[in-house]
Amino acid sequence: MTQTGVPQLFQEAMASLVSGVVVVTARREDGRPCGLAATSVASYSADPPSLIASISHSSRCHGALAGCEHFGMHILRAGDEPVARVFAGRGDDKFAGLGWRWDGEVPELLSALAYLRCRRAAKFEHYDHTILIGDLAGGRLDHGEPLLYARRRMDWLLHPGEPA
Repeated sequence: MTQTGVPQLFQEAMASLVSGVVVVTARREDGRPCGLAATSVASYSADPPSLIASISHSSRCHGALAGCEHFGMHILRAGDEPVARVFAGRGDDKFAGLGWRWDGEVPELLSALAYLRCRRAAKFEHYDHTILIGDLAGGRLDHGEPLLYARRRMDWLLHPGEPA
């Protein structure tokens, strides 16, 4: 076992934690869609069905997500790594060239394995993130395999022993 400092220990340990890749979307005050890729998303409660997401204050979409009443959680499918990279990046129009539509005031990505429309139930700020809790208000689920993230790479199947 390697001795490391706490920040490095945290980063390396979290890199080993497998998570699904989710795009969280909302409508900006100016009416344009915004979204970001997140791996800090999980189910929160089964009754009522709800989800939790951690949104960095440095995200350009933070203001829209922190202020909206409804937002979308899109679980990406195995072939959606290019979509994940767009939403993880700093591009100005992340929706350009993608299949999407408005579901009320929530941008819905059409290629997602699952689309979960959430009504904000709670939010709070802690350190450099805002925690959003959303009650499930609707959505859809398609067939397929999810896009997974672990060891700093995206793939729908993990291949042990391959370098990251």
